[in-house]
Amino acid sequence: MNILKAFAATFFTKQNAVNNAIQSSIYDVSILSLFGKAIDLSTFKGKHILFVNVASKCGFTPQYRDLEKLSTTYKDKVVVIGVPCNQFGNQEPGDSKTIETFCEVNYGVTFLITEKIDVKGKHKHPLYKWLTEKNRNGIKTSSVKWNFQKYLVNPEGKLVAYYYSTTTPLSKKIINKL
Repeated sequence: MNILKAFAATFFTKQNAVNNAIQSSIYDVSILSLFGKAIDLSTFKGKHILFVNVASKCGFTPQYRDLEKLSTTYKDKVVVIGVPCNQFGNQEPGDSKTIETFCEVNYGVTFLITEKIDVKGKHKHPLYKWLTEKNRNGIKTSSVKWNFQKYLVNPEGKLVAYYYSTTTPLSKKIINKL
């Protein structure tokens, strides 16, 4: 019986070490801007970051307006980062220039927009691996269900919560966490 206990203790200690080794910081993740410039997420330490997978041909696209309002109203507390994705209904088919023009002309977007990426599946970007996998973020595993799903990271770089598309950017669920 003591041999079994010793084996179990050793196994679980090693397993915890493996899991902890995978866990990383959001500030270690690399992503590019819409036009290919590296974004250093560590420059946002001390503020919340709200990551939102965005698309220009979605029923939730008018949320760009509230994302912009959140970004400007709470600029001392939160950085909004839009992450274009074409994995849901082919609703973000445009190239970088098309996306930029759409966001500026239709919604006056001034917040940061990243390169277009995959947020799920075989080619999931490392940012969304971190946001959606507990062994990386240390908090919770989730999956992106549709465009305009939101992930909130606190000023220390820890995942706080995620919100489905139906939660508006100015929802008290989000505002109260800032």
